[in-house]
Amino acid sequence: MSTCSSVSRDLDEPIAGTAATAKTWLLLEQPGPWGAKALTSSHLDPALGRALEAAAKGTGVRIALIRRPGRHADRGTPAARQVYAAHTTPANAWLHGATVTDPSRLLDLDFAALGRGDHRVFDTVLQATPHTGDPLALVCTNGKRDRCCALLGRPLAAELDASGLEGVWEVTHLGGHRFSPTLLVLPYGYAYGRAQAPAVKEVLLHAREGRIVVEGCRGNSAWERPGQTAELAVRSAVGEYAADALSVIRTEGAAPRWTVTVGHTDGRLWHVVVAQGEALPPRAESCGTSVLGSPARMDVVAVRELATTTALAG
Repeated sequence: MSTCSSVSRDLDEPIAGTAATAKTWLLLEQPGPWGAKALTSSHLDPALGRALEAAAKGTGVRIALIRRPGRHADRGTPAARQVYAAHTTPANAWLHGATVTDPSRLLDLDFAALGRGDHRVFDTVLQATPHTGDPLALVCTNGKRDRCCALLGRPLAAELDASGLEGVWEVTHLGGHRFSPTLLVLPYGYAYGRAQAPAVKEVLLHAREGRIVVEGCRGNSAWERPGQTAELAVRSAVGEYAADALSVIRTEGAAPRWTVTVGHTDGRLWHVVVAQGEALPPRAESCGTSVLGSPARMDVVAVRELATTTALAG
C-alpha cells in the first residue's frame, strides 16, 4: 500500500529542517479518541480547546494533547491529568510537570511568559515541579490527521512502552506526517522522523546524557526551518553533539536563500548558507489529499567557520 510516508521514503526526501516550530510546548493529557484538530475535536471541552488556542496564539507556545500508549476507548473523564511544559531554547531548556483535576486551570497561565522560557507562573498556578525522570518520547499517533501517524506511530509507541522505557506518550499532530513515525524528544525539543524503536532508544539514551543524535533528526523546534537546518549542518560538520552547545544567533535573508549564524558556547561562529528548493517529483504531501505538490526542502549550500576562540590551558 502506497502512503505519503512510503512515497517520501522511496524518494529519499531530505528530513532536516522540517520540525514543527515552538519555543515552548504545553502538553495536556487527554485520553480517548482525537479528531483532526484535537484541541477542539476530542473529549476535551471544545470551548476550552478554543480558549487555549486563542491564549497561546503568537506567544511561541504550542499546545498538544498526550495520552498513554494503548487502546483509546472512552473510559470517562480522568480524575487527574498530567500536564507538562517544556522550553527548548539551548542553555535554558527545561521540562516541568504537574497534575490537574480541572484542565481549565491552564487558562490562568501566562502564555507570553511561557513562550519566553519563564516557568514561574506555570509552577505557581499548577504547583509544578522540575521533571526528574527520563526524557519524554512523544510519538505522533493522530490518525485522524493522517493515517500514517496511526499505522506507523501507534505500533512504535506501543513497542517503546512495552520495552520498559519511561516517558513514552502518544501525542497529537507534530507536522510532517509524510515522515512518519514522527517523534519529539523533550526537554531539548529535537524532532525525529522515520523513527524505528532501536534508533529511538539510542536517541533517548543520548538525551539522558544531554546529547543529540543527528541521524534522522528533523531539527530543534526552537528555531525556524533555516535555523534548524543550519544547526544540524554545523553539528555534522564539527562533530558537536552536546545539546546546549549550539545556538542560532541570527538569520539573514529571505526565501529562497538565507545566511544563518550559528554560535558555539566556546565562542566559535559559523555562517551557514541555506537554500529552499522544491522536493521533486510532485507527490501527495498527506494521505488525506490526492493533490500533488512539491514540498519545500532545505539544502545546505555552505558551512564556513568565522572565528575560533582558543581555550586557555587550565
